[in-house]
Formats: sequence, structure tokens, C-alpha cells
Amino acid sequence: MKKRAPSQLLLVATMLVLGFAIGGKSVSAQNKEVPGIFVEKVEGLPDNFIMGVDLSTIIALEKSGVVFYNQEGRVQDIFQTLKEHGVNYIRVRVWNDPYDEQGNPYGGGNNDLATAIAIGKRAAKYGLRVFLNFHYSDFWADPAKQQAPKAWQGLAIDDKAQALYEFTKQALAAMLAAGIDVGMVQLGNETTDRMCGEHNWIQITKLMKAGSRAVREVSKAANSEIRIAVHFTNPEKAGAYRRFAMILDNFKVDYDVFASSYYPYWHGSLENLTAVLKEVAADFGKQVMVAEFSYAYTYANGDDFGNTVSEESYLAKPYPITVQGQTHAIRDCIQAVVDTGAGIGFFYWEPAWIPAPGNNYEERSVLWEKYGSGWASSYAASYDPDDAGVYYGGSSWENQALFDFTGRPLASLQVFKHLATGAETKRSIDTVQEVELKVRIGDPVTLPEQVTAVYNDRSTKAVPVEWEPVDLPALAQGPPREYLINGLAGDEHGKVRALCKLTVVEPNYIDNPSFEEPDTSMWIVNNIDGVTTELGVLDKIADAKSGTKSFHFYSRNNVHFTIEQRITNLKPGRYNFSLFIQGGDAKNQEIYIYARADGRTYRVDTDVDGWRNFRNPVIRDIPVESGNITVGAYVKCAPGGWGTLDDFLLSPAD
Repeated sequence: MKKRAPSQLLLVATMLVLGFAIGGKSVSAQNKEVPGIFVEKVEGLPDNFIMGVDLSTIIALEKSGVVFYNQEGRVQDIFQTLKEHGVNYIRVRVWNDPYDEQGNPYGGGNNDLATAIAIGKRAAKYGLRVFLNFHYSDFWADPAKQQAPKAWQGLAIDDKAQALYEFTKQALAAMLAAGIDVGMVQLGNETTDRMCGEHNWIQITKLMKAGSRAVREVSKAANSEIRIAVHFTNPEKAGAYRRFAMILDNFKVDYDVFASSYYPYWHGSLENLTAVLKEVAADFGKQVMVAEFSYAYTYANGDDFGNTVSEESYLAKPYPITVQGQTHAIRDCIQAVVDTGAGIGFFYWEPAWIPAPGNNYEERSVLWEKYGSGWASSYAASYDPDDAGVYYGGSSWENQALFDFTGRPLASLQVFKHLATGAETKRSIDTVQEVELKVRIGDPVTLPEQVTAVYNDRSTKAVPVEWEPVDLPALAQGPPREYLINGLAGDEHGKVRALCKLTVVEPNYIDNPSFEEPDTSMWIVNNIDGVTTELGVLDKIADAKSGTKSFHFYSRNNVHFTIEQRITNLKPGRYNFSLFIQGGDAKNQEIYIYARADGRTYRVDTDVDGWRNFRNPVIRDIPVESGNITVGAYVKCAPGGWGTLDDFLLSPAD
């Protein structure tokens, strides 16, 4: 998966932070010295289970001046440190030619074959096996982008398959010749309906079969057992993994391991992950694993480049953003893989991608450009103009590492060596649950006297909280805005920062306007001609404007539907109607909101142009004399269009 910072436009521009200093931005308890951790035993953990990490950026980081330490605070080879903490496998990606025509590097680790060999040799020195990840691209490959290498662009599919076969065979043979213990090879990265410039499964599977044939030949010649993995993502999408496995089976792709990415803030529940991987294992006879995983331990930013997980990001955060929360997340994912009955391993993605040295963005950017220690350099624009060419820069991942910003291992790195037995430490408050309040303009606001403390052993308890002095009556008078109110909460086990998100909203006459309530009977959905394949409420915070739910649409056919609600018994007067909509891949789109009242129809056109680029169309001053009005949205676009609607609002115009 390509990793870069989310657009800074995603930050809540209207959010007002109120507060006195209580020790940093994070709601969680942060200490200079990382405390011990609780680790619950993983039941049924096999002795030969893979405990892996992806260390693809390590060479670029070290060239940039990053130094790593051991648990005692002494400088030490990170590969040795990982080995000492129970890691037994290193994953490394391979790009074909991550350089422009002048030889300038694209960044993201500059992971050509020579870099992979250098990493593999370091791993071999400490008895660590290697998982070789072929992206079959010159730069990042992920579901949204599977660009063929420059040298393969324009090739007919048979010629491309032959080139892929030769590259795979030569690269793998070179790794083995260098004394590297390659135990597994991955054919493509997150190949969810695309791979190496191809979008048709006939072509995709032809490429996979070419890569598989190369691995089998090298493995046989070297008399070395090397497993073959295929890699997908979005396990939360119903039926997707079964469909992928069926396609590979139908086209007789030869592989051993069905691998999945799983990021807790994107990919749904662990129960679902276990279920979909278990289904693939049982019905298709494959081993399964998680090839990518990570979770944040802090909201702090170490390199002045935006992070994927931040306090402002619209993502699910099922665990505290703490070292202990990170530990629980790792342990639970490994348990989910083991529970499939066919799980062979787990890989943490880029646990060492910490900030390059420097006092500011400008100093670090010199290193990102020269050594490739950021997610992308400006030179990548020639190959990836729309993404890297616009958003190049540092790491968006340093707050998800297993080392702190200075290169010292976090306590969470110890999780791997304690999973078989479990571990305990002194009980303490890890974090407190955020409080969310939503009030209409003019309504009274009362802050709670207690909040829920979450302890490092996962237990919870209500504890008293002291909120900062705030003029709540003044806030309640508007304008509509989100406020962050700080507090201090705790007990004899310690005190940590508390946070209340207070949202002041306009009066709204629409029932269940953001689809958070289970009863949606007030909404009338018309799937015109029955063509739209997915219409309904989606419980996914990343796609919602507020809360966790929104109204989702997607179709393999044309998208064509309306959603509306009729409101009655209004006081005669003028009203405004609005909503939020976001989405993408909507070619030939015709999208508008509408209102019907007293025999007249009003509409305002809108559109969608990208994930979380929320449009907020408004119809103003709608006269309603009868007291009755129908409001809604009309959406029409070509196949493949997707998006969500949320936060419908009908309010007085005055």
C-alpha cells in the first residue's frame, strides 16, 4: 500500500480548540520512559508462526542519519534488536526501476533489487528469513494505482508476462546467490482488481502465473522451499476475498498463501477478517496471513509532514492511541489470524519509519530528496504526477512505528516474544474515552462530571474529571462549529488529559439525518431501474461526515437512484436544505439536491471528485406555506461510481 499523508484539507477547518496546557495534544498518557506492557496470551499460537516486519525503508533511513538503539539505550543494528524481540522474518518490497531518466530516486526507500539484497544480507546475518514483495511497478502499487514499470509500458500482454517472468526469476536467483534465506515471495502488492497496468483478470492472472512459474523454477533449482503469496486488501468488503480466490482458482494460478492487509482504522472488524480468511482457507485449501498491519501509539508528528492517523483524521480508532493500545492491536490481529486455523503469520508494516534528522521541514526535505527516506521525492513526479508529483515529502507513518522518534524501541516491540505466554505489568490508566456532545443552537450545554478511564489491562472505570473554564452558554448560541474542550481526569492510578468534542448545530427538522439510528424507515430510496448494486447505510467512520454512518452507493452497473424524506407540520416560513456528499470514479455524473414544496421544485447541482472531498450544496430560502416539504438527492453516473451522503439538514432560513 502506498503511504502518504492525507491532504491537509481534510482537517476540520471550523474546529476550535479550547484549553490550557495539560501535556501535549494526545488524549493518552505519554511518558518519557515507556512503561511495561500487558500482553494477553494468544491461544493456539503455532511454534512456527511468522512474526514479521516490513523494513523496506531501513537503508534510506540510515543513509539519512537515523540511528537505532537497543532496549538498554546502546546503539545497535536494528536487525539484531528485532531478532532479540522475537521477530523472525523481514519483508522487503522490490520496485523495478525507482529512478527518473537522470537517475534521481523516487523515494519511499528507493527499493530496487540492489536495496533488497542489501536488506536481505542484513537479515541473513541474524538468522532472519526474508519475504520478497514484488510490486511489479517502478513505485508504489496499491488498489488505486498499479502502474507498469516504465520498461514494460506498451508491451502486449504475452510480452509483459515474459518480462515479468524473467525479472522475477533473475531477482530471486540473485537474492539466493547473495546468501539470503528467502522463505516466501509475493506476486504483486494489494492487487485488488488491478496489477502491473492491467485491469482484466484474464491478463492479471496471466502475469501472476508467469511470476509463479519463475518462483517454482528457482525454488526447485536451489532445492529450497519458497512459498508463493498473493496479496489483497479491503477484507471488509462483503464477498470480495471469496471472489478473488475463485478467480485465481478458475484460472489455475499456482500459489500457497492468501495474504491480506489489515489496518484497524480502515478494514472493519477482526471477527470479519477471521471469517473471510477462514473461508478462503477452507474452500480453496490455502494458507492465510496478514501481510501488512500497523497502529498508532501517539498523535505526535515527528517530521512536520502530515500523518495518516492524527487527532483530526476521520478514522476508526478501536484501540487507545498509546503504546499499550498499539500492543493490544498487534496481539488481537495475530489472534485473529491464528483463529482461522490456517494462519501462518503476521507482518507489521514499516515499524522503523521514523523521522529523518533535522530541525524543520526544510532540513528534512533535503534528506528525503537525496536518500529517499520520505514517502516520495519530487523526482517521482515524472512517473506519478497526480499523487507523488503533488504530495511528495516525508513519512506519514512515524507515529505508527515500534521505535520512538529517536530510534529507541517502544515497549510494544516486546509483544512478539510474549504472545505465547502473556505478560503483565503494573496497572495504570492508559487513556480516557473521548466525550462527544451535540447540541442545537440555543440548547443548554452540560459537561459530564465523570469520564470512562481505560486501563492498560483493558479494564474500564468511571473517574472524576475537571474541565477547563469555558463559557458554555456563549458557545451554545452559535455559530455552528465543533469545539474541543480539555480536561484532566483520573484516580489514584494517575491522571491524564480528557477531551470533549462539543458540536453546536443548527435546528434540523429531518429525522435521522446522518443515519446513526437503526430505524431508517423515514427515508425513501428509489433504485431507478434497479441498476445500482449497492445502496444502503454504511457503518464506516472514514466515509462519514460525522458520526460513523452514512448512506453509501456503488455499482458495477450504472448508478441511478434518489433518496428523500417528507417532512410535515412545519411552521409556515422559509427554510434552507443542504447535505454533504463525497465520492469518486463517477463519470458522466448528474448529481443534485432537490426540494418540493407547495407545487414547486427547487434544485442545486453538485458533484463528487474524490474521497472525503465533501461537497455541501445548499438550497436557500425555500418558501413553505403548507407546512409540508420533500427533500432529497438525485445521483446518476457511469459504472464504478461510488460515494456517500451524510448530514442532511433542513433548518429555518431566518
